[in-house]
Amino acid sequence: MWNGKTVSVILMTYQEKDSIRAVIEGFEATGVVDEILVINNNAEPGTWEEVAQTSARQVLEERQGYGWATRRGLQEATGDLMVLVEPDGTFLPRDVVKLLVYSEDCDAVFGTRTTRELIWRGANMGFALKWGNWGVAKLVEVLFNTSHLSDVGCTYRLITRETLNQIQDRFTVGGSHFGPELMLLTISSGARVIEVPINYLPRVGVSAVTGDMRKAIRLGLEMTVFILKFRFRNLGSRPKRNFHRPLPDGPVHRPSYAVNSRQHVANPNTTTPAREAATAVASSQLAGKGDPA
Repeated sequence: MWNGKTVSVILMTYQEKDSIRAVIEGFEATGVVDEILVINNNAEPGTWEEVAQTSARQVLEERQGYGWATRRGLQEATGDLMVLVEPDGTFLPRDVVKLLVYSEDCDAVFGTRTTRELIWRGANMGFALKWGNWGVAKLVEVLFNTSHLSDVGCTYRLITRETLNQIQDRFTVGGSHFGPELMLLTISSGARVIEVPINYLPRVGVSAVTGDMRKAIRLGLEMTVFILKFRFRNLGSRPKRNFHRPLPDGPVHRPSYAVNSRQHVANPNTTTPAREAATAVASSQLAGKGDPA
Protein backbone atom coordinates (compact mmCIF):
# COMPACT_ATOMS: atom_id res chain seq x y z
CA MET A 1 0.00 0.00 0.00
CA TRP A 2 1.26 3.46 -0.91
CA ASN A 3 -0.68 6.53 0.23
CA GLY A 4 -3.91 4.58 0.27
CA LYS A 5 -3.33 2.96 -3.13
CA THR A 6 -2.70 -0.74 -3.63
CA VAL A 7 0.52 -1.78 -5.37
CA SER A 8 0.91 -4.72 -7.75
CA VAL A 9 4.30 -5.95 -8.93
CA ILE A 10 4.21 -7.87 -12.22
CA LEU A 11 7.11 -10.20 -13.04
CA MET A 12 7.36 -11.65 -16.55
CA THR A 13 9.53 -14.77 -16.56
CA TYR A 14 11.10 -17.01 -19.19
CA GLN A 15 14.71 -17.75 -18.18
CA GLU A 16 14.88 -16.57 -14.56
CA LYS A 17 14.56 -19.77 -12.52
CA ASP A 18 17.73 -19.10 -10.51
CA SER A 19 16.84 -15.53 -9.55
CA ILE A 20 13.07 -15.21 -9.39
CA ARG A 21 12.57 -16.44 -5.83
CA ALA A 22 15.07 -13.96 -4.38
CA VAL A 23 13.48 -11.14 -6.38
CA ILE A 24 10.02 -11.99 -5.06
CA GLU A 25 11.32 -12.14 -1.49
CA GLY A 26 12.98 -8.76 -2.04
CA PHE A 27 9.68 -7.16 -3.03
CA GLU A 28 7.94 -8.85 -0.10
CA ALA A 29 10.51 -7.29 2.23
CA THR A 30 9.78 -3.73 1.04
CA GLY A 31 6.50 -3.72 2.95
CA VAL A 32 4.74 -1.59 0.30
CA VAL A 33 3.68 -4.27 -2.18
CA ASP A 34 0.17 -5.73 -1.90
CA GLU A 35 0.30 -8.20 -4.79
CA ILE A 36 3.11 -9.99 -6.62
CA LEU A 37 2.01 -11.51 -9.90
CA VAL A 38 4.27 -13.84 -11.89
CA ILE A 39 3.46 -14.36 -15.57
CA ASN A 40 4.99 -17.68 -16.57
CA ASN A 41 5.72 -17.30 -20.28
CA ASN A 42 6.61 -20.95 -20.96
CA ALA A 43 9.46 -20.58 -18.47
CA GLU A 44 12.27 -23.07 -18.03
CA PRO A 45 11.58 -26.18 -15.89
CA GLY A 46 11.72 -25.54 -12.16
CA THR A 47 10.48 -21.95 -12.35
CA TRP A 48 6.95 -22.83 -11.26
CA GLU A 49 8.27 -24.71 -8.22
CA GLU A 50 10.53 -21.79 -7.19
CA VAL A 51 7.64 -19.33 -7.33
CA ALA A 52 5.33 -21.74 -5.47
CA GLN A 53 7.52 -21.31 -2.36
CA THR A 54 6.61 -17.61 -2.17
CA SER A 55 3.48 -15.51 -1.76
CA ALA A 56 3.33 -14.66 -5.47
CA ARG A 57 0.37 -15.61 -7.64
CA GLN A 58 1.26 -17.41 -10.86
CA VAL A 59 -0.45 -17.14 -14.24
CA LEU A 60 0.53 -19.08 -17.35
CA GLU A 61 0.70 -17.14 -20.63
CA GLU A 62 1.26 -19.56 -23.51
CA ARG A 63 1.64 -16.93 -26.24
CA GLN A 64 5.40 -16.50 -26.40
CA GLY A 65 6.85 -13.03 -26.12
CA TYR A 66 7.61 -10.23 -23.69
CA GLY A 67 4.66 -8.23 -24.98
CA TRP A 68 2.15 -11.03 -24.53
CA ALA A 69 3.42 -11.74 -21.01
CA THR A 70 3.32 -8.06 -20.00
CA ARG A 71 -0.13 -7.50 -21.45
CA ARG A 72 -1.42 -10.54 -19.57
CA GLY A 73 0.11 -9.24 -16.37
CA LEU A 74 -1.52 -5.82 -16.76
CA GLN A 75 -4.82 -7.57 -17.44
CA GLU A 76 -4.56 -9.80 -14.35
CA ALA A 77 -3.17 -7.28 -11.84
CA THR A 78 -5.58 -5.80 -9.31
CA GLY A 79 -3.56 -2.88 -7.92
CA ASP A 80 -4.12 0.84 -8.31
CA LEU A 81 -0.40 1.22 -9.09
CA MET A 82 1.23 -1.43 -11.30
CA VAL A 83 4.97 -1.98 -11.38
CA LEU A 84 6.49 -3.91 -14.27
CA VAL A 85 9.90 -5.53 -13.76
CA GLU A 86 11.89 -8.50 -14.98
CA PRO A 87 13.00 -10.96 -12.26
CA ASP A 88 16.49 -11.58 -13.64
CA GLY A 89 18.37 -10.01 -10.75
CA THR A 90 19.36 -6.86 -12.64
CA PHE A 91 16.98 -4.63 -10.67
CA LEU A 92 16.78 -3.92 -6.94
CA PRO A 93 13.34 -4.43 -5.38
CA ARG A 94 13.97 -1.50 -3.02
CA ASP A 95 14.08 0.85 -6.03
CA VAL A 96 10.32 0.39 -6.28
CA VAL A 97 10.08 3.16 -3.67
CA LYS A 98 11.64 5.60 -6.16
CA LEU A 99 8.87 4.84 -8.65
CA LEU A 100 6.17 5.07 -6.00
CA VAL A 101 7.35 8.45 -4.73
CA TYR A 102 6.96 9.99 -8.18
CA SER A 103 3.60 8.26 -8.73
CA GLU A 104 2.16 10.89 -6.38
CA ASP A 105 2.75 13.53 -9.08
CA CYS A 106 2.90 11.54 -12.32
CA ASP A 107 0.78 8.94 -14.14
CA ALA A 108 3.72 6.83 -15.31
CA VAL A 109 7.28 6.48 -14.05
CA PHE A 110 10.00 5.00 -16.27
CA GLY A 111 13.28 3.71 -14.89
CA THR A 112 16.59 4.44 -16.57
CA ARG A 113 19.68 2.21 -16.38
CA THR A 114 22.04 4.70 -18.00
CA THR A 115 23.13 6.66 -14.92
CA ARG A 116 26.83 5.82 -14.59
CA GLU A 117 26.92 5.94 -10.79
CA LEU A 118 24.18 3.30 -10.53
CA ILE A 119 25.56 0.81 -13.05
CA TRP A 120 27.17 -1.98 -11.03
CA ARG A 121 30.42 -3.63 -12.05
CA GLY A 122 29.67 -6.55 -14.37
CA ALA A 123 26.25 -5.27 -15.48
CA ASN A 124 25.44 -5.71 -19.17
CA MET A 125 25.57 -2.02 -20.03
CA GLY A 126 28.47 -1.61 -22.39
CA PHE A 127 29.11 1.36 -24.65
CA ALA A 128 26.88 0.18 -27.52
CA LEU A 129 23.95 -0.84 -25.33
CA LYS A 130 24.04 2.28 -23.19
CA TRP A 131 24.30 4.82 -25.98
CA GLY A 132 22.02 2.85 -28.28
CA ASN A 133 19.25 3.02 -25.68
CA TRP A 134 20.05 6.68 -25.07
CA GLY A 135 19.88 7.49 -28.77
CA VAL A 136 16.52 5.81 -29.31
CA ALA A 137 15.19 7.50 -26.16
CA LYS A 138 16.26 10.90 -27.48
CA LEU A 139 14.49 10.10 -30.75
CA VAL A 140 11.28 9.60 -28.78
CA GLU A 141 11.91 12.77 -26.78
CA VAL A 142 12.30 14.85 -29.95
CA LEU A 143 9.51 13.29 -32.02
CA PHE A 144 6.96 13.54 -29.22
CA ASN A 145 8.32 16.67 -27.50
CA THR A 146 8.08 14.92 -24.16
CA SER A 147 9.93 14.88 -20.85
CA HIS A 148 13.59 13.93 -20.50
CA LEU A 149 14.26 10.33 -21.57
CA SER A 150 17.54 8.39 -21.61
CA ASP A 151 16.62 4.69 -21.72
CA VAL A 152 13.88 3.31 -23.94
CA GLY A 153 14.65 -0.30 -23.09
CA CYS A 154 14.39 -0.29 -19.29
CA THR A 155 11.70 -2.72 -18.13
CA TYR A 156 11.35 -1.35 -14.57
CA ARG A 157 8.28 0.88 -14.83
CA LEU A 158 5.16 2.04 -13.05
CA ILE A 159 1.79 2.91 -14.52
CA THR A 160 -1.41 3.94 -12.80
CA ARG A 161 -4.70 2.12 -13.23
CA GLU A 162 -6.33 5.21 -14.74
CA THR A 163 -3.63 5.57 -17.41
CA LEU A 164 -3.72 1.87 -18.26
CA ASN A 165 -7.48 2.02 -18.79
CA GLN A 166 -6.95 4.77 -21.37
CA ILE A 167 -4.44 2.87 -23.50
CA GLN A 168 -4.94 -0.85 -22.91
CA ASP A 169 -7.27 -1.44 -25.86
CA ARG A 170 -4.63 -0.01 -28.22
CA PHE A 171 -1.94 -2.60 -27.48
CA THR A 172 -0.81 -4.46 -30.62
CA VAL A 173 2.71 -5.77 -29.94
CA GLY A 174 3.37 -9.21 -28.49
CA GLY A 175 7.15 -9.32 -28.96
CA SER A 176 10.18 -7.79 -27.32
CA HIS A 177 9.49 -4.24 -28.54
CA PHE A 178 6.30 -3.95 -26.50
CA GLY A 179 8.23 -1.64 -24.16
CA PRO A 180 8.38 1.23 -26.67
CA GLU A 181 4.71 0.74 -27.54
CA LEU A 182 3.72 1.08 -23.89
CA MET A 183 5.89 4.18 -23.59
CA LEU A 184 4.53 5.83 -26.75
CA LEU A 185 0.90 5.11 -25.96
CA THR A 186 1.38 6.50 -22.47
CA ILE A 187 3.03 9.68 -23.76
CA SER A 188 0.44 10.13 -26.52
CA SER A 189 -2.42 9.79 -24.05
CA GLY A 190 -1.34 13.02 -22.40
CA ALA A 191 -0.26 11.31 -19.21
CA ARG A 192 2.30 12.99 -16.99
CA VAL A 193 5.49 10.93 -17.29
CA ILE A 194 8.89 11.11 -15.65
CA GLU A 195 12.10 9.08 -15.75
CA VAL A 196 14.08 8.19 -12.62
CA PRO A 197 17.54 6.56 -12.30
CA ILE A 198 17.63 3.04 -10.89
CA ASN A 199 20.34 0.57 -10.00
CA TYR A 200 21.41 -1.86 -12.71
CA LEU A 201 23.15 -5.08 -11.63
CA PRO A 202 24.72 -8.07 -13.39
CA ARG A 203 22.13 -10.53 -14.62
CA VAL A 204 21.70 -13.97 -13.08
CA GLY A 205 22.01 -16.30 -16.07
CA VAL A 206 21.96 -15.31 -19.75
CA SER A 207 19.39 -13.04 -21.35
CA ALA A 208 17.46 -14.42 -24.31
CA VAL A 209 17.85 -11.06 -26.09
CA THR A 210 20.57 -8.72 -24.80
CA GLY A 211 22.88 -11.64 -24.09
CA ASP A 212 23.45 -11.86 -27.85
CA MET A 213 24.76 -8.64 -29.42
CA ARG A 214 23.24 -9.48 -32.81
CA LYS A 215 19.82 -9.96 -31.24
CA ALA A 216 20.25 -6.75 -29.25
CA ILE A 217 21.08 -4.77 -32.41
CA ARG A 218 18.13 -6.32 -34.23
CA LEU A 219 15.82 -5.39 -31.37
CA GLY A 220 17.17 -1.83 -31.38
CA LEU A 221 16.42 -1.50 -35.08
CA GLU A 222 12.93 -2.94 -34.59
CA MET A 223 12.30 -0.40 -31.84
CA THR A 224 13.51 2.48 -34.02
CA VAL A 225 11.35 1.46 -36.98
CA PHE A 226 8.34 0.97 -34.72
CA ILE A 227 8.79 4.44 -33.16
CA LEU A 228 9.06 6.13 -36.56
CA LYS A 229 6.01 4.31 -37.90
CA PHE A 230 4.02 5.14 -34.78
CA ARG A 231 4.89 8.82 -35.07
CA PHE A 232 4.06 9.09 -38.76
CA ARG A 233 0.77 7.24 -38.29
CA ASN A 234 -0.20 9.88 -35.76
CA LEU A 235 1.07 13.00 -37.52
CA GLY A 236 -2.41 14.49 -37.74
CA SER A 237 -3.18 14.08 -34.05
CA ARG A 238 -1.53 16.14 -31.36
CA PRO A 239 -1.53 14.49 -27.96
CA LYS A 240 -3.15 16.44 -25.17
CA ARG A 241 -0.75 17.60 -22.50
CA ASN A 242 -1.60 17.32 -18.83
CA PHE A 243 1.18 19.61 -17.70
CA HIS A 244 -0.47 20.49 -14.40
CA ARG A 245 -2.90 18.92 -12.00
CA PRO A 246 -6.26 20.73 -11.72
CA LEU A 247 -6.62 23.03 -8.73
CA PRO A 248 -9.15 21.97 -6.11
CA ASP A 249 -12.35 23.93 -5.53
CA GLY A 250 -12.15 26.66 -2.92
CA PRO A 251 -9.07 28.36 -1.50
CA VAL A 252 -5.73 26.71 -2.05
CA HIS A 253 -3.56 26.34 1.03
CA ARG A 254 0.04 26.26 -0.09
CA PRO A 255 2.97 25.30 2.14
CA SER A 256 5.01 28.33 3.12
CA TYR A 257 8.47 27.49 1.78
CA ALA A 258 9.43 30.99 0.64
CA VAL A 259 11.32 33.22 3.07
CA ASN A 260 11.60 36.97 2.79
CA SER A 261 15.10 37.80 1.59
CA ARG A 262 15.47 40.34 4.41
CA GLN A 263 15.11 37.52 6.93
CA HIS A 264 18.36 36.05 5.66
CA VAL A 265 20.31 39.10 6.86
CA ALA A 266 21.65 38.38 10.34
CA ASN A 267 20.75 40.93 12.98
CA PRO A 268 23.63 41.20 15.47
CA ASN A 269 21.25 42.52 18.15
CA THR A 270 18.92 39.52 17.90
CA THR A 271 19.32 36.96 20.69
CA THR A 272 18.49 33.32 19.91
CA PRO A 273 19.00 30.13 21.95
CA ALA A 274 21.68 29.01 19.50
CA ARG A 275 23.51 32.32 19.78
CA GLU A 276 23.31 32.26 23.60
CA ALA A 277 24.74 28.74 23.68
CA ALA A 278 27.60 29.69 21.34
CA THR A 279 28.39 32.74 23.49
CA ALA A 280 28.46 30.63 26.64
CA VAL A 281 30.85 28.12 25.09
CA ALA A 282 33.18 30.85 23.88
CA SER A 283 33.19 32.52 27.30
CA SER A 284 34.05 29.29 29.10
CA GLN A 285 36.93 28.64 26.70
CA LEU A 286 38.34 32.12 27.26
CA ALA A 287 37.99 31.80 31.05
CA GLY A 288 39.93 28.53 30.99
CA LYS A 289 42.85 30.10 29.18
CA GLY A 290 43.43 32.85 31.81
CA ASP A 291 45.38 36.04 31.23
CA PRO A 292 48.27 35.98 28.75
CA ALA A 293 51.74 35.94 30.27
